[in-house]
Amino acid sequence: MNTDNPDILMGLVYYAVFVAAITLHEAAHAWAALRGGDKTAYHGGQVTLDPLPHIRREPVGMIVLPLLSVFLMGWPFGYASAPYSVEWARKYPKRAGWMALAGPAANALLVLLSFAAIRAGVAAGLFYAPPSVTFDSVVAATTSGLWGAIATLLSISLSLNILLAVFNLLPFPPLDGSGAIPLLLSAEHTRKYQEFLWSKPGIGWIGILIAWQLFGYVFDPVWVGIVNLLYPGVSYG
Repeated sequence: MNTDNPDILMGLVYYAVFVAAITLHEAAHAWAALRGGDKTAYHGGQVTLDPLPHIRREPVGMIVLPLLSVFLMGWPFGYASAPYSVEWARKYPKRAGWMALAGPAANALLVLLSFAAIRAGVAAGLFYAPPSVTFDSVVAATTSGLWGAIATLLSISLSLNILLAVFNLLPFPPLDGSGAIPLLLSAEHTRKYQEFLWSKPGIGWIGILIAWQLFGYVFDPVWVGIVNLLYPGVSYG
């Protein structure tokens, strides 16, 4: 590996943020399930901010695939999961719905923390609004070195967690937005909805394809809107 390559270095920063974001996402699912009475993920060791139990459960999704995509494309693509009891979800569909929302909510929390840190840096004169923004340059530092690295890290954290929250909230199986739909349904419609999903495991691939096609139309305005909120009086198109 040539660590002198800035693209590889940036990709590894992306990967580090990805692991942290996915770990919190899955830990939030596991914690919400435990609070709702399902100890499946708890017994699997997933109610933790330690990434190792999550990596052991999905080594391909959290190591192989994201690192391979870092070297091929410069940014990580991967997945993870927290186990839950289908019988518990059938018996307590509303609790399962809140469990589904817990993952994106964790990413939204990281968005808020990154947003607050950028705003604090701007107020302190350490950061400023760049002439143009990209996924990894939402904020610029007034000096290079450490603060420049922190600006890049916060930019990636803000953008990647917006991406994870928005993508997972799309209402297509197997994404979390699909799991949250029972919160809006009656008991009878929830039963039919769950049976439909669980009886057709291959529908997840169709859901991912649809979500992938629609994602840009949803993510772009959300990302631009949040970035514009960072800098009152500045407008990015």
